Amino acid sequence: MPEYQAPGVYIEETGFRAKSIEGVPTGTAGFAGLTRYGPVWSPDGPDVPAPRLITSYPEFERTYGGATPLQLGSGRRSAYLAHAVRAYFDNGGRRLHVSRVYAPGAGKTVRDGTASRAVATSTGTARWWARWPGADGNLRIEVRAIRGGNLAFAYPSDAHDPLARHTWGIQAQGIGAGAVVEVTPPGGAAPADNAPLSASQLRVVEADHDGRQRFIDSSGAAAALAAGVQLRLVELRVTVSGTDGRVDRYGPLVSHPDQRRFIGTVLNANRPDDAEARVCLEWAPGSHRFAAAALAIGLQAADKPLAGGIDGELPDADDFAGTAADPADGARPATGLEALGAVDDIAIVAVPDGGAMSTAEGVQAVAGRLIAHAEKYRYRIAVVDPAQGSSLSAVRSFRSRFDSRHAALYYPWIEIADPDAPAVAGQPAGKLLLPPSGFIAGIYARSDVERGVHKTPANELVRGLTRFEFNINKAQQDVLNVEGINCLRYFEGRGHRVWGARTISSDPEWKYVSQRRLFSFIEHSIDKATRWVAFELNGERLWANVRSSIEDFLLSLWRDGALLGSKPEEAFFVRCDRSTMTRNDLDNGRLDCLIGIATSRPAEFVVFRIGRQTADVAA
Repeated sequence: MPEYQAPGVYIEETGFRAKSIEGVPTGTAGFAGLTRYGPVWSPDGPDVPAPRLITSYPEFERTYGGATPLQLGSGRRSAYLAHAVRAYFDNGGRRLHVSRVYAPGAGKTVRDGTASRAVATSTGTARWWARWPGADGNLRIEVRAIRGGNLAFAYPSDAHDPLARHTWGIQAQGIGAGAVVEVTPPGGAAPADNAPLSASQLRVVEADHDGRQRFIDSSGAAAALAAGVQLRLVELRVTVSGTDGRVDRYGPLVSHPDQRRFIGTVLNANRPDDAEARVCLEWAPGSHRFAAAALAIGLQAADKPLAGGIDGELPDADDFAGTAADPADGARPATGLEALGAVDDIAIVAVPDGGAMSTAEGVQAVAGRLIAHAEKYRYRIAVVDPAQGSSLSAVRSFRSRFDSRHAALYYPWIEIADPDAPAVAGQPAGKLLLPPSGFIAGIYARSDVERGVHKTPANELVRGLTRFEFNINKAQQDVLNVEGINCLRYFEGRGHRVWGARTISSDPEWKYVSQRRLFSFIEHSIDKATRWVAFELNGERLWANVRSSIEDFLLSLWRDGALLGSKPEEAFFVRCDRSTMTRNDLDNGRLDCLIGIATSRPAEFVVFRIGRQTADVAA
């Protein structure tokens, strides 16, 4: 309560309406799976942030690599997640969180699959590392020396100068301690840019508290400079290039940790200046006073590609599921699907690699982990992929193993033109089969934007394909649809469409995808927007505010057509009063609010009854 202690005018701001409820996003997806590169946690690797938010396919390529097949163990495998990301954005998706899964293999660590190369110097050894594991980490790093103009000068004699700086000899203008300079003898020609650095010509600058510079040579001692020498600042420019054609350039950089733009800071493992930097430098300078110059020499000479990066092995279902963050170790984050659990906005989850596991049991195990994740985090729906090439009997058998209101199964797989297949004159373009989850997640997002989450994401056009793996006819769908298997079908003159709208739940209350997603949207929106209620005074005023907030939110949904009924009273009710709470509830600090909504179901079976009427029947 405000305090008024002195006479005067007091103006206070107050609100006269209930707090509004803002709808949560419903088209944000989360994918977990294999990529060619990108963030993945390991005990001896860089810190890993939450799964990266991706808003376009080029952004995905920059962070996680492209869609070139991976080499897993002794076999090649399509980059299903990369293709699923492309399909997601092509079909209308806008926001996607990606959690990379990497399996180094038995007896190995993630670090074992990370490319590196030692950099020998006269004072020790540095090492270039790819920041993340994978064959795409076998990058080429070129370090060029950049030389500036002559900085040498001498202070003029000044009888009033208390420091007698004219006695200091040759100094370097405009640089501080830690700078590396190159000494050119009097009358010598200035070296060309990137001419090999020589230890005999380099000096490391030190300065005392008065600002007097000393120049440390390769022996680690201060060396006097002859009159007339030239001093040029030596800096570095780093170019990182990979087989995918991407080139990153950093510079100018310096080789002493006390200087700004130190190469080990700009390109460090945990927080580089470029968040998507692909390499980092590991170096312990030690106590040698010439170490900064020795590092510059070693880096310029070591321009061979990094080596040792591998794509690892095929993960199992537990790898895709991941592990929760360790509450006893703040440095150990969640991995796999569990890492997506910390991202509150995700409403659609998928594991595009799950349908391509090596065995039917593996496909089933990954699907089970995905469904368990969606159920655990409540406000999500899992898009499940069957195994590639599944027959009708096989997909029905696969479907029969699950019963969940938080998952939907789509069949069959989808064929696209392989973007990485070489074009050969006179031969048809290469084709590639992909799981449907990436396409479907994008269609969910597109339908939400164009119509709303209450619109069933079916009878929607599938973009970016050549054909479906199998052509499903009506007789086949009659069998599959009743079992909750959503078919992808081709219709002459109407294209390739999603022709199913069901979850894989046996509960008729949760038969349709649109109902599941609408309830999740409403529940999540109310959950997030009413957290202000906690610890408020539990009385009539609070109950009225809660009722008003929720009623206004549901009224807007009814006006958008999400709720069934010719008037609001038929579409929903909200009760939060003495009829929903007992004295025991109030004594225990509980506020109970009862909400009922009438949802619209999709017109899955459209029936027109037509009869013959004779001409002599009266109108």
